[in-house]
Amino acid sequence: MNPMILIIDDDVAVRASLSLLLKQAGYATAQAANPAEALQAAATLRPQLMLLDMNFSMETTGEDGLQLLGQLKQLYPQVPVILITGWGSITLAVEGIKGGAADFITKPWNNDHLLQSVKTALELAQPTTEVPAGKLTRKQLNDQYDFSMLVGEDPGLLQVLRNVGQISATDASVLIEGESGTGKELIAEAIHKNSHRRKAPFVKVNLGGISASLFESEMFGHRRGAFTDAKTDRAGRFEMANKGTIFLDEIGELDMASQVKLLRVLQDRTYEVLGDSRSRNLDIRVVCATNRNLQEMVAEGKFREDLYYRINLITVKLPALRERNQDIPLLVQHFVNNLKKTYHKQELQVSNKALKWLREQPLPGNIRELKNLVERTVLVSGKSLLEVEDFQNQLQGGLRKLEEKALPSVGAMTLEELEASMIKKSMAYYHNNVSKVAKALGVSRGALYRRLEKFNIPYDAQE
Repeated sequence: MNPMILIIDDDVAVRASLSLLLKQAGYATAQAANPAEALQAAATLRPQLMLLDMNFSMETTGEDGLQLLGQLKQLYPQVPVILITGWGSITLAVEGIKGGAADFITKPWNNDHLLQSVKTALELAQPTTEVPAGKLTRKQLNDQYDFSMLVGEDPGLLQVLRNVGQISATDASVLIEGESGTGKELIAEAIHKNSHRRKAPFVKVNLGGISASLFESEMFGHRRGAFTDAKTDRAGRFEMANKGTIFLDEIGELDMASQVKLLRVLQDRTYEVLGDSRSRNLDIRVVCATNRNLQEMVAEGKFREDLYYRINLITVKLPALRERNQDIPLLVQHFVNNLKKTYHKQELQVSNKALKWLREQPLPGNIRELKNLVERTVLVSGKSLLEVEDFQNQLQGGLRKLEEKALPSVGAMTLEELEASMIKKSMAYYHNNVSKVAKALGVSRGALYRRLEKFNIPYDAQE
């Protein structure tokens, strides 16, 4: 039986247009012109989804739309409601999302995007079979999904992977949260590999590495002559990812002006190439990642609330390595197996004592730090059997190097002055190469750009 969708709008032309679009896509529809009709139709027909225009009365500011949404969610909490609103009323839509709406679409809507939103909301509303904690096994997951690039059997990680597998089949936008080095990019790839878009491109964009001045050119592309240095046509990242998945890493580093431009694209699913006024349509899955607390940034006014709700229809929280330390031996073995092939050392192995010791280390850099430690130890020790002291030497060696560097005496300079001094020295050492300086200081390019501007340190914006 085809899903029933209730369309609630005071404009008969809008209702007719939506009804025709949805019927052509294989859905059954019903219509309501006001709150009373909507409540009666919902009670009689029990629709599987509702499309609600937030401004269905010309005399109001949308408060009646929010009130009706509240009534519908109280009566039918499991039925998804998609809001339709004008771009100027997007703050109203955000209030609706907080009130329990599944998604929001702006007028004039893109038909394909609206249908995609409806399909996703219906799929996410389907009840899932719960597996009790501790009962889920890695083999069960491997039988259902392709997680070949992910290592681990910790129960908490398995629950995360199960959720990832289930949401992969939809087109829902996903926000991956987790500390640096926890494997957010691998999770994004897993979402793509287990989706219906798996044969289309997976395009990764590190937003922390794109300066505000280059954002439009990088993301949307440009035509030759669009600006001074535009010598040839260039395809943007969105064009490269069309029909596939775009992975927006370090989204918390994006400046406010670029956030507005990104929201427009994600909302309308259209974009314009610089130097070309023709709008192009996008068919794309959006996955974002951050190691920052976006909710706090929203509260502080550093991240747009409407963009926050646009990118996190689903949130995936990755555990830190210290929270799944039973996986450390598995990860170490995985890295060693790769190094055996790379360095042609089939006899390479790690002692049980070393594995136990590694499992007890805090490893604040998570999987990335563990991987670097294993590789460094293999290279420096030159041994075939790695013991505890071999790993200790690498950890302690790094600490000794830090201690040996001459630091100013306590009280001689403030932390800000020390930070500015270190950045200036690094810029001089790496001949103003921003990428190398950012890597050396352990920050993203976006974070480094902000510090360069804060301390008035000159840099080449085109680098």
